[in-house]
Amino acid sequence: MSSVPFHYVDLRTFCYATEDEKRVERALRTFLPEEYPIERAENEGHHGDRIVVLSARLENADDVRHVLARLTELEEIGRVVDELDERIDDNTSLFLRLDKQAAFGDAVELGVGITLRAKVEAYPAKHEAAVENAREAFESLREERDATESDEPDDAAE
Repeated sequence: MSSVPFHYVDLRTFCYATEDEKRVERALRTFLPEEYPIERAENEGHHGDRIVVLSARLENADDVRHVLARLTELEEIGRVVDELDERIDDNTSLFLRLDKQAAFGDAVELGVGITLRAKVEAYPAKHEAAVENAREAFESLREERDATESDEPDDAAE
């Protein structure tokens, strides 16, 4: 996939007072290229508890491609592609919620804890065009992943 039809990808998660910040950061890093900078903002919850917001914006095509490639590892990627019409808003932004606990274990699953927002390129900026561009991008990435997996030697054969 030579070009990526996304302007940027935003990833964000919260670290609550009951969580270990390093572990939450590790979960977020599951989707990021190595050594990618993470922004950190401290806030206070309703009851005075500390809440740290960890976020990253990826704008470089290779970095965006890295995040999207990780998303193709979702078992439910077919469902995500089928739901693109509902997951992309009228401002051409794609929204996904990812499982923070699974991400800590380097797994990619839909769930709660990490929010992904990706701005889909569409000219003109119409919902239908954004859905089609995102669909083509995910299908292309899935084909690349499948081709790479079929080229790898089978461990059972050895």
